[in-house]
Amino acid sequence: MKALCNRKGLLDALGMVAGVVPARSPKPILQNVKLVTESDEGSILMATDLEVGIRYRVLGIKVDQPGTVILPTQRMMQILRTSLDEELAFEVEDDQLIVRGLRSEFKLPSEDPELFPEVPDFGASAFHVMTAGDLKRGIVRTMFATDPESTRYALGGVLMEPGDGIITLVGTDGRRLARMVILAEVEGTPGPYIPAPVIPVKALKLIEKNLADEEEKGPIHLAIQTGSAVLVSVPGKAVIYSRLVEGRFPRYQDVFPSGIEVKIPLECGTLQIAVEQASIVTSDESRGVDFSFEAGRLRLISKAADVGSSFVELPIAHDGKTVEITNTDAE
Repeated sequence: MKALCNRKGLLDALGMVAGVVPARSPKPILQNVKLVTESDEGSILMATDLEVGIRYRVLGIKVDQPGTVILPTQRMMQILRTSLDEELAFEVEDDQLIVRGLRSEFKLPSEDPELFPEVPDFGASAFHVMTAGDLKRGIVRTMFATDPESTRYALGGVLMEPGDGIITLVGTDGRRLARMVILAEVEGTPGPYIPAPVIPVKALKLIEKNLADEEEKGPIHLAIQTGSAVLVSVPGKAVIYSRLVEGRFPRYQDVFPSGIEVKIPLECGTLQIAVEQASIVTSDESRGVDFSFEAGRLRLISKAADVGSSFVELPIAHDGKTVEITNTDAE
């Protein structure tokens, strides 16, 4: 392998995949990343911990001799961060990787690329198609409610339940519950998935990191592999692979009421500020805020024995009966 790499392009790619690289592993080669240089149109950088993996397209590599090389993640990032060169030359000689700049040279031992586990590419013929913005919003607005440390049920991820032209995302830790529905078209004949797949938090963070902002309309492809793994393709950028969370997801449908007795419109930004103010006076023993929806106003109250109390009032468009949501932890 022999190539001339754009330093910033490779550094950005390493930063994107480094979150997958395990700090410790019974397979030391997994603490590295694999670079495949094929052509000037784009090389591939891979990382995996055997549970989650990513194939990331690296631009700005001029390939003289195509090939594959194992890069030591941390040392390579240090070299790229501290170098002042715009481009660095990469060359493999025997079992060594040589990195050359204008006034620098590094010789690093390089392991056999054949020992690095293959990260699957996206080759599905049946999959779901959604916009990057919708998927990003769905992940952000449900992932916060999960419990990655839980060994009970499949709470360490977000449920993705396909429907007719939609996908319902649900996250819960047994106390909080978040649900969001996004539009999704189908290509081919995906599913049915029984049970519905649960994607782990680590993979969701990686997917969300690779998506553009919430207004991005670019297509994202999502495929489930026979109920055991998920593949997400960000066309022209990355393919992310992940095993699914094992276990049974709680019947979240039982939590939502069949009918809505009271509906009160609220402005998100104003409500967020009021809740943040009321939550200032909380403690580890009393972390909640009481909500009292009264005629024309919302009262937010919190009390903590050793900290004090807070009261915040917010005008609302409500003229019906009083509705109270009480923090049971404080009792």
